[in-house]
Amino acid sequence: MAGAEGKAVFWLGKDTLRVSAALFTENRRRLCEALRAKNSLQPKSVVLLQGGEQKQRYCTDTDVLFRQESYFHWAFGVTEADCYGAIDVDSGRSVLFVPKLPESYATWMGKIHPPEHFKEKYGVDEVHYACDIADVLTNMKPSVLLTLRGLNTDSGSITREASFEGISSFQVDNLLLHPVMVECRLTKTDMELEVLRYTNRISSDAHKEIMKHVRPGHKEYEMESLFQHYCYSRGGMRHTSYTCICGSGNNSSVLHYGHAGSPNDKTIQDGDMCLFDMGGEYYCYSSDITCSFPANGKFTPDQRGVYEAVLKSSRAVLAAIKPGVKWTDMHRLADRVHLEELVKIGILQGSVDDMLKVHLGAVFMPHGLGHLLGIDVHDVGGYPEGIERVDEPGLKSLRMGRVVQERMVLTVEPGIYFIDHLLDQALASPQQCAFINNDVLARFRNFGGVRIEDDIAVTADGVELLTCVPRTVEEIEAFMADRSDKSFSQKF
Repeated sequence: MAGAEGKAVFWLGKDTLRVSAALFTENRRRLCEALRAKNSLQPKSVVLLQGGEQKQRYCTDTDVLFRQESYFHWAFGVTEADCYGAIDVDSGRSVLFVPKLPESYATWMGKIHPPEHFKEKYGVDEVHYACDIADVLTNMKPSVLLTLRGLNTDSGSITREASFEGISSFQVDNLLLHPVMVECRLTKTDMELEVLRYTNRISSDAHKEIMKHVRPGHKEYEMESLFQHYCYSRGGMRHTSYTCICGSGNNSSVLHYGHAGSPNDKTIQDGDMCLFDMGGEYYCYSSDITCSFPANGKFTPDQRGVYEAVLKSSRAVLAAIKPGVKWTDMHRLADRVHLEELVKIGILQGSVDDMLKVHLGAVFMPHGLGHLLGIDVHDVGGYPEGIERVDEPGLKSLRMGRVVQERMVLTVEPGIYFIDHLLDQALASPQQCAFINNDVLARFRNFGGVRIEDDIAVTADGVELLTCVPRTVEEIEAFMADRSDKSFSQKF
């Protein structure tokens, strides 16, 4: 990615990916082009973005490991905290504002770089100190500052709008920028796709490393540790994309397991299904992969039945995705395949069409089929203005409601889970209980769950599969059979 398109702005040496500043130059160009297409844009408009701030842990002086704010990263690729960025929409000229550091910084934190260092590093047109932002913007004579304010439809939170001392003397528009920038982030450039391929390759290899070394008797957190170690040591990934989920046994039915109340602390047992949902992040670009497999490397008949049901729905969806299909229809397709396969296993009985009418699929897959992926693991753009969530079980948790477009990057993550809370509700429901064979279901009460999650890039006529891990029962069993005899502690 470096070379002719510009020297690397981010590279951690060895075999890690070189990322060019040209990636962010192109993002800024796309943003200006999209803004200039808006009739409401005033001449001499200037985009103003505020980067993330370095924060301390509660009331202490211990720094929280910094990660750049996502919109700011998309536009500038700056790793340092406490910066601002401005873009003249008419000309595309970019200005970076960096903090003016005290002399003591050189003692405790290292060399203080001059503005020219950041200009060369990030490929911007000008660099000034953040304390001079009001004067510099005044000299730019903007008719209006376009600031970022809008709703994240996954979290329900509002973006943090740029602010500085003296902004009140400028005309500010905080409505125009957000929807335009979201649409720009929705589809990925070739350079962005290259980074996302890299995050998937390293994270896929990390999952395979776990499959090689997992054993009954290990702790779930040991597998989390191994994943993080591999991603960082082999891929330069200091961050994971989200909190690692390392569920085994019944914990594999806990959709967001791994949180502070259940910190991947169970001992893995012989016969457990493992559901490991983890993704590494490189230069703020995410991955999101789930692998499900038996801890001992050999599927039981029941484990095989449920796993192959999920794999069948995954492959049906992957075969159906192309530009123009509705993402809600892909979720419904996965639901149908799950119900058909659960009938074959004997857990369900009756008409699948009738089961769909009473939303029985959501009992076994209460989450959405998948989501957009990019700089955020749940990337922005799932529900733009005019597209509403479908208020039905399962679908109401779907993180994207729009039509699939070329260059979207998405996760496809169907799953079947045996969650006591939802099973008990279904058995108490006159509409749903008639379809459930409770005698067979009882056999699966402590099964846990299976999820198969792949990351894909949508192409002109289908998908590019970014994730590369063993997926069929035969592939998993063969891969796990060829495992090292060394214990975890001996190898690491």
